[in-house]
Amino acid sequence: MKQYRLPYFDYLFSELDKQNPSIEKSFGRHVHWGFWDDPENALCDDEDYARAAEQLTLELCQLAGIAEGERVLDVGCGFGGTLASLNERFSRLQLTGLNIDARQLARARRLVRALRGNAVQFCQGDACSLPFRDESLDRLLAVECVFHFPSRETFFREANRVLRPGGVLVLSDFVPTRLFLPINWLVTRDWFEKYNAFGRCKLEYTIEKYRRLAVQTGLRSVAERDITRQTLPTYRYFAQMLARHGTVGWLGRIAVSLIRLQRLFAGYGLANYYLLSFKKP
Repeated sequence: MKQYRLPYFDYLFSELDKQNPSIEKSFGRHVHWGFWDDPENALCDDEDYARAAEQLTLELCQLAGIAEGERVLDVGCGFGGTLASLNERFSRLQLTGLNIDARQLARARRLVRALRGNAVQFCQGDACSLPFRDESLDRLLAVECVFHFPSRETFFREANRVLRPGGVLVLSDFVPTRLFLPINWLVTRDWFEKYNAFGRCKLEYTIEKYRRLAVQTGLRSVAERDITRQTLPTYRYFAQMLARHGTVGWLGRIAVSLIRLQRLFAGYGLANYYLLSFKKP
């Protein structure tokens, strides 16, 4: 299993080891963008961001249409926040979190304990080679992680294999327009990776390319929800958080610059944030 370097997780683990209460509040459960119903009035403090990150999880899970008694896999499960949310709201679910990073899994196992007749497990594995039987899952979730995968096509084929007929794949991703693609080419060069605090991020899938991918891999595109506007306060919070915690040095300065640049792209509609769902016929 090839594991790419993700400096932002190194930073989070460093701060969590220091028992930084701010990082624990904002990223101790979820490590993804936030969702605000009223983004213009976002407070952008730690409490507000934690609520927004939880809300994004709820929006994605609602799109998945999860029902009690189902078998759910969260790929790239991070610290287990999505499964924790499902565990608290549903009964009789078989919940599995998969991640390639053993450190994230260790924290998830500490934080998530089965409730309400649910079963919860975490396992180490590769999203492009899922360690599950054919047609063994009802729902497959991928929250803000597919851009790290070596191949979206391979992942989609694996999703089709492990989902039962009628099963659903739901994901969140940064979806560019064609005008953004030259920028994506630049930031995915090997020489740039060492400067990118977010690691290797392949953002080349436009909404049209996602539609073609679904057809090619035997899935049917069900929903395309552009929530860019509701996620925009994330960028302000990130920049404020890094400045507040005294993130210094060239890598920290580059991280802040990249966040501000990404906010600009999102604001102009060049790199949008989508919730997408696909169904296996």
